[in-house]
Amino acid sequence: CLFISFTGYAQDTRGYELLPYPDVWYNDVDGIRVGSRVIGQVPGTFEDGPHRLNAGFWVGTWWPDTPVSYYLEFTEPIPSISGFNSEGNLQLVSSIRTGVSRHGVRFNKRWQSGFDELEYIKITAGFSAQQRFDFAYAHYPAMWQQEWLWIGNTSLEINNHNSLGRYQVRTELATNILGKASPFIQSRTELRQQIDLGNGFQVRGRLFAGVSSEQTVPEYRFGRSFLEANRWLSKSLVRAKGTIPAPWMETGAFQIAGGANLRGYSRRDITALENGQAPLLTSIGSVNIELDYPNPLDRAIQGIPTIGKLMKLRSYIFGDAGTSLGLTQHEEEKVLSDAGIGFMFSLNIPDFLGNPRGLMLRYDIPLWLSNPMDGNRFSYRGIVGVGAIFEF
Repeated sequence: CLFISFTGYAQDTRGYELLPYPDVWYNDVDGIRVGSRVIGQVPGTFEDGPHRLNAGFWVGTWWPDTPVSYYLEFTEPIPSISGFNSEGNLQLVSSIRTGVSRHGVRFNKRWQSGFDELEYIKITAGFSAQQRFDFAYAHYPAMWQQEWLWIGNTSLEINNHNSLGRYQVRTELATNILGKASPFIQSRTELRQQIDLGNGFQVRGRLFAGVSSEQTVPEYRFGRSFLEANRWLSKSLVRAKGTIPAPWMETGAFQIAGGANLRGYSRRDITALENGQAPLLTSIGSVNIELDYPNPLDRAIQGIPTIGKLMKLRSYIFGDAGTSLGLTQHEEEKVLSDAGIGFMFSLNIPDFLGNPRGLMLRYDIPLWLSNPMDGNRFSYRGIVGVGAIFEF
């Protein structure tokens, strides 16, 4: 979540320092949630050494059923398989917050051959137990079930450059293997490509494919316009109901980036969710394209000393198209597509590996839909996007 650092101080004890920061957030169940974020590290390692701790502890001022919540991530590098920016590590993760309990262990290994932190390969394998125990925090309860899940997962991520420009490949596999919930398997793959045309013009393309078995639980199924529900938990603005005011969400004016990302169908999907339905699919494939063009306001921002390097205002023309793969009964029968114009403001402070950290807000205007609810293919439709499918 967003933290507000008022003073911040370090407590150094026996070669280890704890860096606490006051933290304030809000949702409709906890009210104003107050607490502290804590970074733990060996002095002088700058979050890149042994025994790394990332933790948080909060209390809800409205005193809900579970007033105290926490998040803890402890990372320990494995020296025998680690090198310069090519670390292998083990992570322990545990959290109880916003009505969800999650606990697990992960193994991560990264390979970086040179000094460019944007060119690397990373694999992850882990096991976790998770359960939504309080539906009051959920925006839409129909997107969740209440049994414990015991998830084994693996992922492969490749970031590099080719003759066209920068590209990213990420493929993931998750399976539920224990507990009362039905066994299921889910896989998802994303391919992104950036092409610089010069003079401020740039093409960004993305292919997405997601497939899951017939008995996949709701939070792991795919939406047409939004990210899978279990992944909302990693986004502070939509982790719990009320951080974005509920009346705003109910209008369908907010789109959670990810998945098939058919952004023009966000209002239709939110309307279904508001009516207690769950427009969730077991498979879907899509293509997303954005054509960036120069704008004078972004040039002005880039000219601001120091802060101009952290801020950007993109302007682009976009198009999305997708449909289900026809493997199970929970499918989209039509090919859906949309097109329009959009703008994205980003404030980004990358970590030491170049990974984006910050705020990304979009305003997209899907001017054309292939299958509109009201029969008008051409119309003004504005949506606010939370997050971005293109982060480079």
